[in-house]
Amino acid sequence: MMPGSRVRVVIADDHPFFRDGVSRGLVRSGLVEVVAEAADGHEALAAIRAERPAVALVDYQMSGVDGVGVVHAVVRDGLPTRVLLLSAFTDSAIVYQALQEGAAGYLSKEARRGEIVQAVLEVARGGTVVPAELAAGLAGEIRRRAEQAGPVLSERERQVLAAFARGLSIPQVAAELVIGVSTVKTHTQRLYEKLGVGDRAAAVAEAMRRGLLE
Repeated sequence: MMPGSRVRVVIADDHPFFRDGVSRGLVRSGLVEVVAEAADGHEALAAIRAERPAVALVDYQMSGVDGVGVVHAVVRDGLPTRVLLLSAFTDSAIVYQALQEGAAGYLSKEARRGEIVQAVLEVARGGTVVPAELAAGLAGEIRRRAEQAGPVLSERERQVLAAFARGLSIPQVAAELVIGVSTVKTHTQRLYEKLGVGDRAAAVAEAMRRGLLE
């Protein structure tokens, strides 16, 4: 970021009033230029690819592609944008997964306007943002996961794996979990990578071998 320049930001949130409030707060700071707004994950990725902003401020839970899915796609495609997640969920396991996937930071939706502005600026400078109130839980989560044997699966990945074990297809899993097919495919690919397999049957077999399925 050049001295005196405004940070270019894309905002993605499926609640228009919240999205508008955050956008106005960032613009009023005089330090941020909001170059695009998006209502879901697909729109967010399209805007990020088109605008190449320094920072994308993305809601954790959105339809189609969720916030972590956006992070995964940005990292996978080598895009220059750094993703800062904003969420009502502050569970340490969720924060851990987000950072593990490559998120540049994680904020509660209860964060004040000034906190969000400062977080955007810090992420644009290359920093990682985890508020103090989340850091303690995150440290504990890191310790717990370090003690675990085998791959670390997110709650959603475990749900997808359990559905596969019941013989469901990807479209059927999407319908059952009420998420997009593309999101299920993203979780499935992560499962395959973590288990070192290439298809659903192998994933279930390997998970059973490792004791990951009850």
